[in-house]
Amino acid sequence: MIKLKRKQTLGAAVVAAIVGLAVGQFVLQQKADAQRATVQAPIFEVDPFWPKPLPNSWLLGMAIGIWVDDQDHVWIIHRGAATLHNNERGAELNPPIAACCRAAPPVLVFDPEGNLVRAWGGPGPGYEWPASNHGVHVDYKGNVWIGGNGEKDAHLLKFTKDGKFLMQVGGSGKNAGSNNAENFGRVAKIWVDPKTNEAYIADGYLNKRVAVLDADTGTMKRYWGAYGNKPDDTNLGPYDPKAPPAQQFRNPVHCVERSNDGLVYVCDRANNRLQVFQPDGKFVKEAFYAKDTLAAGSTWDIAFSKDPVQRFIFMADGQNERVRIVVRETLEEVTAFGDGGRQPGQFYGVHSIATDSKGNIYTTETYEGKRLQKFVNKGMGEVAREQGVPWPKR
Repeated sequence: MIKLKRKQTLGAAVVAAIVGLAVGQFVLQQKADAQRATVQAPIFEVDPFWPKPLPNSWLLGMAIGIWVDDQDHVWIIHRGAATLHNNERGAELNPPIAACCRAAPPVLVFDPEGNLVRAWGGPGPGYEWPASNHGVHVDYKGNVWIGGNGEKDAHLLKFTKDGKFLMQVGGSGKNAGSNNAENFGRVAKIWVDPKTNEAYIADGYLNKRVAVLDADTGTMKRYWGAYGNKPDDTNLGPYDPKAPPAQQFRNPVHCVERSNDGLVYVCDRANNRLQVFQPDGKFVKEAFYAKDTLAAGSTWDIAFSKDPVQRFIFMADGQNERVRIVVRETLEEVTAFGDGGRQPGQFYGVHSIATDSKGNIYTTETYEGKRLQKFVNKGMGEVAREQGVPWPKR
């Protein structure tokens, strides 16, 4: 009897040890899974009080371009009258139907505190304002560049910060394809290199190329298509995530930016990819993001982090309604924030993105989003791979 009890006790101890080991292994596995579910990355919180309300009963239409200048002033361009409904524009109808509201001027500038400090833009003498303005860039000389993606927009414009007209390159209705040196095909974005005084053009919604101009004269210097190929305007048909990568850009070629180390990054939006080039158009590498995304695609716009090596890329994805955070060296996405919706920190067509000198992020929204948001940089820390809405911590 005693021997039987000893055997039972020993058996129970063995079972307990096995269970203990299993529980320990489970705990370790859970901890390892949790560690894999979080990453070290920049942390952002939406500022629901930025910017301050617009004056004059002004409203934003589709907000489709953003840039932060060297004073940390935030420039946006939007489509006011063209994208506001009559019941929204009641005060400016003839006769007025209400005390509110009216479309704000196309170009708006906010100081770091969110105050509106400049407002201008629209048709004027000596130039052709785009039928559908798209993209704004303030270069290192303080000049303001504007593109357009309207049906006949084959040109771009250059102004002073106060809205004085300086130069038009190309002409409305004069598109002649992706191998034409004088005109464009519905320009999405412009970026000017302070080292070479060259303007890089994401060209665009009709053409399928990156074009590079002399920023003073507007003279075309070079251009290229996907993988550095000669551009070909053949219609590629709908995007198929199972097909081999397309050898040409799909419309729209939606962004172009050059990093501090001289690499040129191009958003091939409907192909869900970011391609990287040398400044002469030599292809370097590419990466895909949310590769199964259809419709408007996943790679809408990018901005770089403000550290000297620009460690991170912040990517606006207006189809999946989030901002992706990508390691620039590897092009690996490490985390993302945002979600679909109309509350602060959510997105409805997040279209363009920019960063200021403090590393804060600014976004604009198109479609019915029609707004500008600020996301405050809270430094590096542990974040989930899918952060959701970056609401302020209490």
